[in-house]
Amino acid sequence: MIIQHNIRKRFGQNFLVDNNIINKILDLIEPRKHDHFIEIGPGMGALTFPILDRINNLDVIEIDRDLVNVLTEHNHTNQLSIHSADALKFDFNSLCHPGQKLRLMGNLPYNISTPLLFHILNYSNIFHDLHIMVQKEVGDRICSEPNNKTYGRLSVAIQARCKTTKLFDIKPNAFYPRPNVNSSMVQLIPYQSMSKQQEQQLDRVVQLAFSKRRKKIKNALDGLFKTEDLKLLAIDPEKRPENLSVKDYINLSKIL
Repeated sequence: MIIQHNIRKRFGQNFLVDNNIINKILDLIEPRKHDHFIEIGPGMGALTFPILDRINNLDVIEIDRDLVNVLTEHNHTNQLSIHSADALKFDFNSLCHPGQKLRLMGNLPYNISTPLLFHILNYSNIFHDLHIMVQKEVGDRICSEPNNKTYGRLSVAIQARCKTTKLFDIKPNAFYPRPNVNSSMVQLIPYQSMSKQQEQQLDRVVQLAFSKRRKKIKNALDGLFKTEDLKLLAIDPEKRPENLSVKDYINLSKIL
């Protein structure tokens, strides 16, 4: 793919150009004709136009107006609905149709991938699944299990809301311009939504625990829970935050 576009660093633009990776992603996503897909950050359309060979319609969200013009010019089949908008502020409910859940894919800009992911998960009840490309370090943290250095606040926050699977890693030479890091393709399948109150309680517990991750959990959460509360939930007070499971944190949020 020949890129003729002024790269805008503020938008975190790294365009996927490797056809083998593009086909691998599409094969793993397994799009079906009548699926309602949304793509965040379509760029020059590397995934956009190939997936339109497999589905009827696609909504894309692109913040760069120059790229919106490029996509519009190449939308010969009129299968594409282009939304010139900031995905961080986008109301995904506006694309939801009764009785049909949305499927999302996207190469999330590295500089906003975490806040963007949490914004999307505010709408988790309307999504069937999400296939996202993120910096490998972020992908490792999202999918990490307890007792690992990569396991932390992001791991618990995402895994409490979704089933997470790291599909594969992608080297920098698959992009233009080449990023300085590897990327990962991650699949998220949302669980049944928690109440807003429980989400807030969970985030409060997790934030406090991992702000003091080298302390024992009884000390890290001192002020929120007593040692007796931890024992009641079969949580060893001598463990550190990275040793607790996602279920442990969910249980703590329920009694906060």
